[in-house]
Amino acid sequence: MLIYKVIEIGTVTEDAIEEALNDWSSKGWHFDGLQFAMRESSKRPAMAFALFTREVVGSEVTS
Repeated sequence: MLIYKVIEIGTVTEDAIEEALNDWSSKGWHFDGLQFAMRESSKRPAMAFALFTREVVGSEVTS
C-alpha cells in the first residue's frame, strides 16, 4: 500500500527546504513533489508543502 506524507515548510528558504527533504528522505520517505503557497502582495512564497510517499506492507506503523 502506498501512503503519503505532507510536510509544511513555514519559512521558505533554500536551507529550510533542503533540511526537510534530507530529514524525511533519511526516514525512508521518497520525495514526490513540492508545492508553493503564494501571497498576492509578494513574489516570494508564503509557505511550501513537501510531498513524500512510502510503500508499506500490511499494518506497518508510519512515522
